[in-house]
Amino acid sequence: FGILMETILNTVLEAESTEQLGAENYERTEDRTDYRNGTRTRDLNTRIGTLELKVPRHRDMPFQTTLFENYQRNEQALIATMMEMVTQGVSTQSVKKVTAELCGETFSKSTVSEICKGLDVPVKQFKERLLPEKYPFIMADAIYVKVREDHRIRSKALFVAVGINTSGHKEIIGFDIYDTESESTWKEFFEGLKSRGLRDVDIITSDAHTGLVAAIKESFVGASWQRCQVHLRRNILSRCPKRFMAGLSSELTDMFNSSTIGEARRLKDTICEEYKDSAKDSMAILDSGFEDSMIIMALPSKYRKSLRTSNTIERENREIRRREKVIQIFPNSASVIRLIGAVLLDDHNDWTTLPRLFDMKDYYEKRTSIMIKIQSGNAA
Repeated sequence: FGILMETILNTVLEAESTEQLGAENYERTEDRTDYRNGTRTRDLNTRIGTLELKVPRHRDMPFQTTLFENYQRNEQALIATMMEMVTQGVSTQSVKKVTAELCGETFSKSTVSEICKGLDVPVKQFKERLLPEKYPFIMADAIYVKVREDHRIRSKALFVAVGINTSGHKEIIGFDIYDTESESTWKEFFEGLKSRGLRDVDIITSDAHTGLVAAIKESFVGASWQRCQVHLRRNILSRCPKRFMAGLSSELTDMFNSSTIGEARRLKDTICEEYKDSAKDSMAILDSGFEDSMIIMALPSKYRKSLRTSNTIERENREIRRREKVIQIFPNSASVIRLIGAVLLDDHNDWTTLPRLFDMKDYYEKRTSIMIKIQSGNAA
């Protein structure tokens, strides 16, 4: 294919030379403006290798061509399109088929993968960027992806953190991959965020993974942990007999939607009394998890809906899963960072154009009293 492409492009260059001179080789014509003066060799780097082209030379006026500029521009556009296709969840096998239809050329899966390594630089810059903003609210979660390593398929934990900045906009503030989800790996992840500038965190929302909660308390001294209400509800209902599930779910909704912490506690006590015999295990989970799930009741009501759950990060997880289903098994950890990082970068950039979640002015005006309420355990 490389020899064919060299022949085609050299023919294009010769045709441009003829047009500029106004005459073919050895042709006598009144329209001739100049004469050929041999050729010079120039290399053109392409996705199929380096092509050696023969650029015409003219005796008086310099030969002019836009072939190199146009070809490289089109090459970059094609590569960028291929990267975007993979980022949006198109398999490398499907990219191979599409490029064959559009370009008349078949790219191997390995070639597509190599091209996508061009994502490494922007993803690395995004992943390691400094965090000069303050992020009073953050959410953290992990999902497992399959990675091929040492000739085996392993499940690895992908950590993601979302922050709400002082203007009320959400950002992807961190992501990384670890062998497992534990207190030590979560602490390493959080310390990495802090080394990039993360500070002044007041509330962290997450599920109740033991290692995650322990790392939050150790890494963010003075901050409060908000247990995700969606995860707590799931945990409660998972231990409830099926015949009571619908009724209990409805009552939990009323409890979580209470306007005051006092009202929420009264409803919680009522639920525990009502189901203490029929759903004993569920009530134990509700009783032990209630206070941690109600930290946000110390905040003005407009902040509660967005911060009481980790739904924001759960939506990101669904986007990650959509891509993962296409890939199924990542060839290595670097490819996880490359692809998922590109997905997170795209979403992060999209968020900057969306309306903010809420105005932070009210929070900062009342922050001192809010923190006192949280620390005292009285979110009334």
